[in-house]
Amino acid sequence: MKATDLIQLVFTALAFFLSVYATVKIVKFNKRQNEMEEVQVELNKLLLRKETNEAIGSFKAELGVNFIKMTINNHRLKVFNRGKGPAKNVRINFPAGNEMIVQSDVESKFPLEVMEQHQSVELLAATYYRSPNKMIIELIWDDDTGLNQSKLFYPTL
Repeated sequence: MKATDLIQLVFTALAFFLSVYATVKIVKFNKRQNEMEEVQVELNKLLLRKETNEAIGSFKAELGVNFIKMTINNHRLKVFNRGKGPAKNVRINFPAGNEMIVQSDVESKFPLEVMEQHQSVELLAATYYRSPNKMIIELIWDDDTGLNQSKLFYPTL
């Protein structure tokens, strides 16, 4: 074997190993690129889901209730909307019975046609020595996300 043939063989082997190395590097790069694209797609889905939830939240009413102590034996039940959207046709039920809230006050204020954001309604509560400390209250309302939304509340004195 001549020296030139040996040099040519060395260069050929070197070129072969260089091309194998370059191919391996390109395959690894493409794999990382595909992983980055998958991560980007997932991030876009999460961002879209977040934006959709925020858009829905701007139309959603979020009602709540709480007892307010005015004086020692004078309480009121406050029904409020802390959501961003208005609640329409707000109804109130007492699944376990109504022993404390003045029924005539309930009948005069409910069903409430519209309860805007940060709006509230107070109902008179007649408490006595052995009145229960907790009530079960169900609020039912309509908003721009759907009809007959309902939630149970357990306010305590």
